Amino acid sequence: MKIRDASGWTIFIFGVLAFLLGLMGLIRPEILLSILGFEVIDRAMRASSDYTIVFMTASSMASLNIGIYYVLAALNDVKIFYRWTVPFRTLTFIVFTTIVVVGIAPMRFFGVGLWEFLGALATGIALYKESRTNK
Repeated sequence: MKIRDASGWTIFIFGVLAFLLGLMGLIRPEILLSILGFEVIDRAMRASSDYTIVFMTASSMASLNIGIYYVLAALNDVKIFYRWTVPFRTLTFIVFTTIVVVGIAPMRFFGVGLWEFLGALATGIALYKESRTNK
C-alpha cells in the first residue's frame, strides 16, 4: 500500500484535509462555522429549534468518513475512484458557488467550492497526463 503517482497524491492530500476538517468539526463545530464565514452564536443563545450544531456535526462526520475513503483509495491506487471524484467535485463547486452568488451562503463559503474545484482539476490533469504516459 503506497501512493504511486500524482493522481494518487491529489486524492491522498484531499483525504487527509477532509479527515482533519471533519475531526475539527466533531470536536468544535463552531470553529468550522467561523472558518466558513457564518455567524457564530453561543450554544446557550441558540433556540431549541436551531439545529446548526447538529448539522455541522453530521457534516463533519461525513467529511471525516470521506477523508478516510480518499486516503484508502490513494493507498490502494483505486484509479476508478479517482475518476469518479472529478465530475462530482466539480458539481460540488457549481452548487456551492451558486449558493454564494444567490446570497444563501457568505462569500467565504466560496472557498469550499474552490477547494473542491481545484482538487478536481488537479486530479483530472494528473489522470490525463498519466493516461498519456501509459500509452
